[in-house]
Amino acid sequence: QVRERLKKQVVEMKEKFPGFRPGLAILQVGNRDDSNLYINMKLKAAAEIGISANHIKLPNTATEADVLKCIASLNGDPAVHGFIVQLPLDSDKPINTEKITNAVAPEKDVDGLSSINAGKLSRGDLGDCFIPCTPKGCMELIRQTGIQVAGKRAVVVGRSKIVGAPMHDLLLWNHATVTTCHSKTSTLAEEVGKADILVVAAGKAEMVKGEWIKPGAIVIDCGINHVPDSTKASGKRVVGDVAYNTAKEKASYITPVPGGVGPMTVAMLMQSTVESAQRFLEKFQPGKWNIQYNQLTLKMPVPSDIEISQSCIPKPIEQVAKEVGLLPDEVELYGQTKAKVHLSALKRLKNQPDGKYVVVTGITPTPLGEGKSTTTVGLVQALGAHLHQNVFACVRQPSQGPTFGIKGGAAGGGYCQVIPMEEFNLHLTGDIHAITAANNLVAAAVDARIFHELTQTDQALYNRLVPSVSGVRKFSDIQIRRLQKLGINKTDPTALTKEEVNLFVRLDIDPGTITWQRVLDTNDRFLRKITIGQSPTEKGFSRTAQFDITVSSEIMAVLALSDGLDDMKKRLGRMVVASSKRGEPVTADDLGVTGALAVLMKDAVKPNLMQTLEGTPVFVHAGPFANIAHGNSSVLADKIALKLVGKEGFVVTEAGFGADIGMEKFFNIKCRCSGLRPHVVVLVATVRALKMHGGGPAVTAGVPLPKEYMEENLQLLAKGCSNLNKQIQNARMFGVPVVVAVNAFKTDTKAELALVVQLAKEAGAFDAVECTHWAEGGKGAVALAQAVQRASQTPSNFRFLYNVELPVVDKIRLIAQQIYGARDIELLPEAQEKVALYTKQGFGNLPICMAKTHLSLSHDPEQKGAPTGFILPIRDIRASVGAGFLYPLVGTMSTMPGLPTRPCFYDIDLDPVSGEVNGLF
Repeated sequence: QVRERLKKQVVEMKEKFPGFRPGLAILQVGNRDDSNLYINMKLKAAAEIGISANHIKLPNTATEADVLKCIASLNGDPAVHGFIVQLPLDSDKPINTEKITNAVAPEKDVDGLSSINAGKLSRGDLGDCFIPCTPKGCMELIRQTGIQVAGKRAVVVGRSKIVGAPMHDLLLWNHATVTTCHSKTSTLAEEVGKADILVVAAGKAEMVKGEWIKPGAIVIDCGINHVPDSTKASGKRVVGDVAYNTAKEKASYITPVPGGVGPMTVAMLMQSTVESAQRFLEKFQPGKWNIQYNQLTLKMPVPSDIEISQSCIPKPIEQVAKEVGLLPDEVELYGQTKAKVHLSALKRLKNQPDGKYVVVTGITPTPLGEGKSTTTVGLVQALGAHLHQNVFACVRQPSQGPTFGIKGGAAGGGYCQVIPMEEFNLHLTGDIHAITAANNLVAAAVDARIFHELTQTDQALYNRLVPSVSGVRKFSDIQIRRLQKLGINKTDPTALTKEEVNLFVRLDIDPGTITWQRVLDTNDRFLRKITIGQSPTEKGFSRTAQFDITVSSEIMAVLALSDGLDDMKKRLGRMVVASSKRGEPVTADDLGVTGALAVLMKDAVKPNLMQTLEGTPVFVHAGPFANIAHGNSSVLADKIALKLVGKEGFVVTEAGFGADIGMEKFFNIKCRCSGLRPHVVVLVATVRALKMHGGGPAVTAGVPLPKEYMEENLQLLAKGCSNLNKQIQNARMFGVPVVVAVNAFKTDTKAELALVVQLAKEAGAFDAVECTHWAEGGKGAVALAQAVQRASQTPSNFRFLYNVELPVVDKIRLIAQQIYGARDIELLPEAQEKVALYTKQGFGNLPICMAKTHLSLSHDPEQKGAPTGFILPIRDIRASVGAGFLYPLVGTMSTMPGLPTRPCFYDIDLDPVSGEVNGLF
């Protein structure tokens, strides 16, 4: 009856909450036969009822720490509603059983063995605890007799924590008068004779005699004992603690052994699991996070970004992780406000449906930026804290170059920030430092290899590359890969011919073709061109080189586009650092450095978890340049976030610079690589930038805005909306609906904002919304969030702009003509040579990552609006083979920014007393 009732309840749960199933976990240590038998009974019962049961089996070598770690993981798993530890623990190591049972979360302790549940039972909090399954089963059997328990005299024989003691409490709080007896009770027969209800759990075969029992009593026998019986094949039979044959003559009801209390115990375990699942559903709606949002205290005028950030107390990041459904062993804490998330989370969630995928981009910006990061954060705060949707922001980690240079930080602004913003803008968890170390290891390996090849014979090189250790020479795995690449299918170092040794040891790098530069995450203009190898120890080998900023390293792009540790390692190995004198590509794998790079990057591959001012979760991961790289945060962060938010949730990510650069690369490179398909484009526009595109004066960082931007000018604004119109067309070209977010400034008039909204809709935007999130937080982006929700329900007919199999020149031309508005392209001689070289080397089918100015749709930053009819000059083309794209250089640009006359660091300081960061970011 119990099982049938539970079966119906589980069916009702599934109908009400599709995809939901009560979850039971059974943790076993060792391999005892009796435990295996009991567990199989429980698994069979769970399957019959419709409960998802998971049997976790640890070896008998498991330590107490191993068991506690497993328990912590199950405690944090939202799919597990009931959780039992099978006793006894069959381990070779000493394990404190009480410590183990008390480690189980009380709300999942369906065995009722933890001290908290036992304490609640002893206090009579029956509705707020789990009762051990055997006493609970006994009580159900007693109720089934129809006898009124209240006022009856009950006797419990036995005082164990599992049966006797909780049975006493359960009867007492059901208003029986209860006496507990045990092996030391001198008047046991007399006490038993007084019982209207008798529960025996003493562990002694047929200890209670039939003649002791009061006529008409209810007898519950919990004992299981073996006594000799020559008539049985096994030589023994099972009996209870009560002499059944004589007792049944006096009792009104009696449980048989076996087959009485045992099956009820299993049924009660299932009932407790279903009850736990019901409690879970009352508190948490499946697919809906139970998340605590922070209330903003808005001030006018709006304080500085760092004042706002430091006025908000972030939630412990461990709490944020739990709120979004991450398990404890999937989270690696870096202090109280940031954590790394293990890639095992993606594996666990692989069968979960993805949420809605939203990319935030912008019109062609002024040098001041138009608030894409602020809008990204405002949108997720609105969707989460105000519309109560599961939502994740996925943003790039900023470089310290701009942070201390001219731009400042990238945590958003006003009341839409990732916090703590000083942590976000500085070292975070060290990912950029890891990339610096890995990049410079490759650079050192390139020059060292050239040096050693210039100064040693083939045999000397071979002896050092494949040394004899204890008289044995052996190729490493990476050397075997190089031999296979050369077509040498040998594994014995002594078997190579002189010609094969020569091929193996000499990469024969052409110094003039080296594309790999050293990096530093600081703006330092004096490292743009340097000479290396000046020391006498380098024996005259010197060359001209340069430093780039770290975020321009190909390793950063590799990190951003990898979909796992193995994929990252393969991409690192494929990175081309130069060509040989024979014109063949030389890779990191050829240098033998792939494994070392993977080791340096093993922690950086894990996304970083932070939060917004209003308590919504954020992944901060990777920060590739948006010109020579694709300018988007990591594929891994997006994939994990899409699984965590669930089918009805949202993941909002940001593409660098304007839609012609970051968005185009998001679609053609990132989405092609990840296989993910976007649902909505949010295009950020400002009145200020549109006036500039209409012919307004130049906007310069650090210089007050001219009066044209402070006064209403609808004519100038309308003319500048040509840029907005073109960027809307660019987004729609990919088949994705566009919502325009008009980021309002205090100098904008109502008429100006209304005009932008009107013209955006006329240009084909799904909707256009005025936003005030900088001053109001998520509240100021609620209308935008609602528009995004509506747009996400419309069909998204996503498509790429080009087929990668097209010739390199054709792909460049398509981007130039379709996205930028160019009439045609012009390849300068160096670019023509690279097209031929990369096509010959087999890289012609890679996507294109255009490196051009972000200040114009054209190559000329002075051309505003939506210029057409121009010829786009392609100065050079370079390859990021590991990342997986070719990047044509349009015009001139530096990959090592310089410091301005007055850098941002003038405003940054540290309070020596509190340790707080002061100043502007």
